Amino acid sequence: MPDSSFRPSPPSWGQKFAHALRGFKLGIRGQSSFFVHFFVAAVVIVAGFVLQVERWEWSVLLLCITVVLAAEMFNSSLEHFGRAVEGSFNPELGRALDIAAAAVLVTSIGAVIIGAIVFLPRLGPMLGWW
Repeated sequence: MPDSSFRPSPPSWGQKFAHALRGFKLGIRGQSSFFVHFFVAAVVIVAGFVLQVERWEWSVLLLCITVVLAAEMFNSSLEHFGRAVEGSFNPELGRALDIAAAAVLVTSIGAVIIGAIVFLPRLGPMLGWW
């Protein structure tokens, strides 16, 4: 019978970062939607430099990028977790995964709106829209 008083030592900070980096790699590998978000983030960063956004606008844009990518990671982790605990279709698990996907959609829509607020006043005059 195993000793129930045995408790493994908590991971060091280095181990915690190693776990997080491994999780980052696992989160982006094979996730086409993460790739799309990452590509759009790169376009936003290039546009920010080209259109010379102000420091506070950078803060808001980078916060949006971070929130969308984090939401995508949470969604991916729930998908992996769901596959690990449930071998067959479970309607409750399906609903939970749908809600997680909706969270990604909500953050993405919010990021697009904020991007429009930041970029449209610069792009409109450049493109002759107004």
